[in-house]
Amino acid sequence: MSCFLCNSSLGKKVVMSLSGMALVLFLLFHMSMNLVALISADAYNMICAFLGANWYAVVATVGLAALVVIHFVYALILTINNYRARGKQRYAVTVNEPGVEWASKNMLLLGVIVVLGLGLHLVHFWSKMMLVELMGEHGVEIGGVFYAATDGAALIAYTFSQWYNVVLYIVWLAALGLHLNHGVWSMFQSMGWANDTWYPRLKCLAKLVSALVVLGFMAVVVVFYIQSL
Repeated sequence: MSCFLCNSSLGKKVVMSLSGMALVLFLLFHMSMNLVALISADAYNMICAFLGANWYAVVATVGLAALVVIHFVYALILTINNYRARGKQRYAVTVNEPGVEWASKNMLLLGVIVVLGLGLHLVHFWSKMMLVELMGEHGVEIGGVFYAATDGAALIAYTFSQWYNVVLYIVWLAALGLHLNHGVWSMFQSMGWANDTWYPRLKCLAKLVSALVVLGFMAVVVVFYIQSL
C-alpha cells in the first residue's frame, strides 16, 4: 500500500484527494468558528480558551501541519511529473471549460499563494495564541497593548484594523477560493467519482464550498475593518 501511494501516479492522486478533503473540512470548521467572533467576542474567546494549548488542540495542529506538507509536496511532485510527461496539462483535468482553465492550469501557483497566506495567518494569530501558551506565557504585548493568548477577538480586531492586512487577506482568500473551486471537484474526479451524472453536481458543490469558505472568512476581515474606522 505504501509503495502504491508513493510510487504510482494514481496513488499520489489518492493522497492528494484525501489530504485535500481533510483540509477542506478543517477550513469549513475554522470559518464557522471565526463567524462566532462577529456574533459574540466572549463566545469566540471561550472557544479559543477551550482549544488553546490543550493536548488535543496541539495534536490536531501537528496533524494539520502534516496534511498541508503532504498535500503541497505531492502537488509539487505530480506537477513536475505532468510537465515532463504532457507539458503543462494539470494532472486531474480531463474536461476543459471556459472560466476554469486558468485555475486548473495554475493550481500550484495558487497553492503557493495559499501556503504563503497560511504563514502570514500563523504569524498573526497562532504565534500569539497557542505558541505563546506553549512557551508558558499568558499573552503578548503589541504596540504597548497586552493581548491575552485567549483573547482571539481582540487579536482579530487589531489585525484587521490595519488596511494592508485586509488587502493581503483578501488576496489570499481570492487565491484560496480559486484553488478550492477547482480542487474540490478535481479531487473527486481523481478518485474516479466524476462521471457524466455526477460531474455537474460536483462542480456545483465545488462552487458552493469555495463560496462558503471565502465569503465566511472575508466577512470577518471586512466587518472588523469597518468597525475599526
